[in-house]
Amino acid sequence: MTLSTLETASPALDLERIRADFPILDQEVNGHPLVYLDNAASTQKPAAVIDAIGHLYRHDYANVHRGVHELSHRATEAYEQARGKVARLLGIGDEGEFVWTKGTTEGLNLIAYTWGQANIRAGDEILLSVMDHHSNLVPWQLLAQRTGAKLRFLDIDGEGRLDLSALDDLLTERTKLVSIAHISNALGTINPVTEIAAKAHAVGAVMVVDGAQSAPHLPVDVPSLGADFYAFSGHKMCGPTGSGGLWGRREVLEAMPPFHGGGDMIDFVELESSTYAPLPLKFEAGTPNIAGAVGLGAAADYLASVGREAILAHERHLMAYALERIAEVPDLTVYGPRDPAARSGVVSFTLGDVHPHDIATILDGEGIAVRAGHHCCQPLMRRLCVPATARASFYLYSGTDDVDRLIDALHKARAVFGY
Repeated sequence: MTLSTLETASPALDLERIRADFPILDQEVNGHPLVYLDNAASTQKPAAVIDAIGHLYRHDYANVHRGVHELSHRATEAYEQARGKVARLLGIGDEGEFVWTKGTTEGLNLIAYTWGQANIRAGDEILLSVMDHHSNLVPWQLLAQRTGAKLRFLDIDGEGRLDLSALDDLLTERTKLVSIAHISNALGTINPVTEIAAKAHAVGAVMVVDGAQSAPHLPVDVPSLGADFYAFSGHKMCGPTGSGGLWGRREVLEAMPPFHGGGDMIDFVELESSTYAPLPLKFEAGTPNIAGAVGLGAAADYLASVGREAILAHERHLMAYALERIAEVPDLTVYGPRDPAARSGVVSFTLGDVHPHDIATILDGEGIAVRAGHHCCQPLMRRLCVPATARASFYLYSGTDDVDRLIDALHKARAVFGY
């Protein structure tokens, strides 16, 4: 696809209308209109989400599941309706399999401390990858340290894809758990988790998918991925911080012990023992993030109204444009697959020997927000032989004009550093 074709391709979304839904985008930063390209870290919130949270606190707030008064009924209804909205967005038919969490990190830790503690023993093996986020490394490191299990790792190839040529050798009868990111937050690589799950199950292993980046960007039908668990974060998909969820197959969740003990997760409590509530409440101890759930439910409604397939088509068009335009910048190295269809809306790059933090500072002076650093992927940075990268990441409100602003600013950065 040529640049001229990309420039004239019909957009999948009404970008002007969508941008108008996000109040924060209508501002200047350092004297320039804001270009927000840090979406892999966290996305902005549409007015519908902001309004839903405000409406709850203004009209319907009370604790949930516990009161017989009208406000508690309203809050409980809003909270549980939100669960259904998010479940439907992700193709989850059984709402009992959907557990509210603070986000992907808590979901992965929940698995490690419940299923992992109950099922992993000394000598067992856990398979991860070198591209995984720290949230999908550290919980398993801690589990291995507690149990005596061994960690093994899939490597990547020269384009930042998982090297699956070693998968059959890494999966053995000792493999008890496989946990892989659906999409790399640092490279944008979309990983074949369904294929990996099938091979994991063939040796009797449980499959965990880190969905932090795929839930916002792909039209995911979670149960059809073939995994046993899927964790995701609300703040990366237009929802509030501190919101998210964990999906697990019912039979696996029912066999697991609780994560936290306290109110709302119990059935009957005696002084020395308790029985537990049915799914999903068994894993939802204490007063939950009610406003976060309601806000994420509103975000699910918003994304569904835009259309998940339309968002994907828009991002792939934008990614192709970005990869072609960024190739115009001399001395710049891009990391990750070259095929736009093989990656999500993330472009990680370095510019000569300029530190990525310096690049990000110059871009900020032009009103462009990007991320610079190791992106919570220090092992991956070492594998790439770089200390850090700059990362521009796109979402449904990003456009080719944002890419053009980025490219112009990178040329200015080159000039500042004498390239």
